[in-house]
Formats: sequence, C-alpha cells, structure tokens
Amino acid sequence: MSRTPVLIAGGGTVGLATAVFLGHHGVPSLVVERRPAPSNHPRALGLSPRTLEIFREVGLREELATVAVRSADLWRAQARTVAEVDRSRTPSAPMLFASAAVSPETPSGHYPQDRIDAVLVPAARERGATIEFGVEVMGVEQGTDSMSVSLSDGRVVDADYLVGADGVRSTVRTALGIGTTGPGAIGDVTLNILFNADLVGHFGSMPTMTQILHPDAAGILLAVGERRWVLHVRIPADETPSQERCAQAVRTAMGADVPVEIVSVLPWRATVQMAERFRSGRAFLVGDAARAVSPLGAFGLNTGVADAHNLAWKLAMVLAGQAGDRLLDTYHEERHAVAELVTRQARLRWENPRLHWDPAAVAERRAVGAWNGPLVTMGYRYASSAVIDPVVDLPSTEDLAESLNGAAGSRIPHAWLDGTKVSTVDLGASRFAVLTGPAGGDWCGAARTVGAARGIDLRAVRLDARGAAAVRLEDDGVMLLRPDGFIAWRSRQAADATVLDKVLASVTGR
Repeated sequence: MSRTPVLIAGGGTVGLATAVFLGHHGVPSLVVERRPAPSNHPRALGLSPRTLEIFREVGLREELATVAVRSADLWRAQARTVAEVDRSRTPSAPMLFASAAVSPETPSGHYPQDRIDAVLVPAARERGATIEFGVEVMGVEQGTDSMSVSLSDGRVVDADYLVGADGVRSTVRTALGIGTTGPGAIGDVTLNILFNADLVGHFGSMPTMTQILHPDAAGILLAVGERRWVLHVRIPADETPSQERCAQAVRTAMGADVPVEIVSVLPWRATVQMAERFRSGRAFLVGDAARAVSPLGAFGLNTGVADAHNLAWKLAMVLAGQAGDRLLDTYHEERHAVAELVTRQARLRWENPRLHWDPAAVAERRAVGAWNGPLVTMGYRYASSAVIDPVVDLPSTEDLAESLNGAAGSRIPHAWLDGTKVSTVDLGASRFAVLTGPAGGDWCGAARTVGAARGIDLRAVRLDARGAAAVRLEDDGVMLLRPDGFIAWRSRQAADATVLDKVLASVTGR
C-alpha cells in the first residue's frame, strides 16, 4: 500500500490552503472534509495584505482579485437602521488596511470565505492534492515513522504526516490528547444571516460595513456580493430562528420595506481557546484546531493561513531530506507564540472595539498593550532555532513600516525593484535566498557552492545600493531569507561558504 505524504483533516479554507502550499513545494496531499461539499456561507471576510502576499507567492493573486467583493464605497457606518445612514457627507470611518508602502498587495475589498474556497479547491487539485468531501477522520494512531489515520468510510490511510485543520472541535486534536487553554465560548449565540437584496438599488450608496443600533436587530451588516449580504444579529435564546424570523430581523435592520431572500443561516458563538501544543510527533494543528480567537480584527482566518504557510515549506524540506526533524519543532515555537499574541490582541478589541477601528486611539492602545491592527497580521517576529540571533522587540507597535526594518526574525521589508513589478518580498521565490549588498563580496558564489553541496535550490541575489537600502541591508552586508519571506540571518562578515553552510545547518536542523 502506498503511503500518503501528508493527510490533511479538514477541507475548509485553512486545510485547502495547506494543500495548495504543500503542492507549491511539490508535496501531494490527501484532504478529507466531513461536509458533503464546500460551505456556501461567507463566514470570515477579511484578508490582510500579508495573507494576499502569501497567495501571491503561489500564483493565486489574480484569481482572488476576481472573487473579491469590490466597492467604490469602502467605508464603515453606524446608524439605527440602514435607512438612517448619513450619506450626505464623506465617510469618516474608512476601512483600515496597511499602507501600500509596506506591502506589494492591497485588499480589493472583502473576500468571503466561500469565494476563497472556490479558488482554493481547483488550485489545490492542480498542485497534486486529492480532495474528498463527505469523509471524516475517526481515529489516529501515531507510529515512529508514519501516522495511521482511520476514516469514516472504513479506510485506514498510512501517512508520513498528519495536519489537523478540522476546526474548533478538532477530532485530530482530541485523538492526539492535546489539551486546550482559554475560556472557550464567550458572548452570546449570534445568527449569521445570509440574504439577497438589492440594497444599492433601494438606498443608493451602501457602506461595506454597517453597525446597526436598532434594539430589535442590533448587529453588523456586511457586503459579501453584488446583491448578497450578511447580518450578524443576536436573537433571544428562547426564539426559534425560522426563515420568517430571520427575514423580520433583516427588515428591521433595513428600516424599510426591502424585498429580502434568506439564503442560509449559520448560528455561531465566539470562541477563545488555544491548543497546548501545535505539534505531536508527526501530527500538527493549524487554524482553529490550533487556536480560536474572538472575531473583531479578522485575525482568525489570516492567522490560520499563515500557520499553513509556515508549516508547508518545513514539511516539504524534511520530506525531501533537505532539513532535519528539528525544523518541524520550530512550527510550534513560532506559531504558538504568534497565536498567544493574536489571542491577546483580539480579546482587547472584543472588550473595546475602538482600539481597532480608531486610528487616533494611540494612547488607549499603548495603555493596555494593544497593537495597531496591521502589525498584528504583519509585524510579528519569529524567535526559534530557524532564526539566528532574532530581534524580538518591536521599535513600534503603531508604525508597521518602522517595525519591518530588516531585523532577524521579521518579514523582509517591501520595496519595488527598479523598472520591474517585482517586490523585495518576491526575492525568495519560495526558497532560501542569499541577499547581498553591492559591496558584499562573493556571497553569491558561496551560495552556489553551499546549495549544490546540500542539494537545495539556494537563490543568490546581489542588490544594488537602492535595493539594499530598501531591505535595510548594508552595502557590505548579507542576509539569508527563508522560503516564507522571513529573515533567518544577517551579517557583515566577508563571504565564506563554510559560514553559510553552518548557518543553513543551524536553521534547517541538518
């Protein structure tokens, strides 16, 4: 019986993204999803510039741009009902995105999860993944050199590695005996009501996000399509959320008699919890199976995609014999620390939304330890054996450009290279890369020697003075970039293949 390199439990967005990233590195996977088909419900909506950078890396930039819910009115509003939104003045609460100066990607609008999944399913299959819906993981047995995974259709699959991307109530996490910390479910049960209505035709200009203050339908209205919307609203626990009751809540929130077609209703409750470990032998947890956060800030989906991105290149290198098992330990070391940060930041916003939405709330954020939103998804740093001499402390928790300063452990700074559509973020091209300044000596030659000896595709790039300055590299400096775009090492010493080999040995665990 042939062995599956990686079995992914969970065919939601994060599981599918894991399959895409593995396939991008040449690793086929088997994805099993208990639902009979991809969900048609939008669920999460916001992709950060960093997440778009990750999808840019694997060639999905244009596909995602095509499915984005675009709007000329990317602004937020607050009113008792939609009919009472003040449309007479320039919106004072624009949607918050990171500055275009720090990333080659800028969100085009909202990215409903059902539309993202519609891109990821064919993309994963094109890259070698097998995706099976209506199949669930029932049991897991850990061996010394493989995982034995029992499926609901009676099969037992032998896999080199197992990835649990199966959500908050993860079967994989439970089977592995990994406990969780945190309060669990918080807040009230909320209905996510998906409906069709021509609101633009009825009201004219429509905000992308509207906070509804009406006491009988208090909640959030979001645009998820040209005539498709979701209303997050609380209905008393003793009421049955029938189609008519949901339609009534929507009409109340509208404040006008607008024809409404209810498409589906998804009850949900905010959950805050984190797995004690993200790795157990040959099994790993990603996305909500690893940690779940309160929703304000849209950190959950973005953090899950980053989990998958971090894990995929490491698994690929180990499976190819290019890295040691120690590299896989850095998945937990790096992503668990990020999960702790994100959980803390999401909870602060849950308690005081102004910390997230108000750019001027600098003093309030500083007083409670809240970071400005873009830093939470882009400004964090890694400290593990896969980074040499990491610089953990950020110079600013408000200014993302200041924190993306070329320090070891941070994502490489972005700048467009002269006369091209290539960003410095693209320089690694999904592999290790040695970057050197114009006076950096023959580090490119050292990279060729070490890459050949180690059997890895080690890219070498000599930057001109402008390019080196853009990534905060001295003219005589050298920098090792990881396949995920994070800086693993930097130095100003003379070119030396022996030094570079030792650096790679330390970073890759081999």
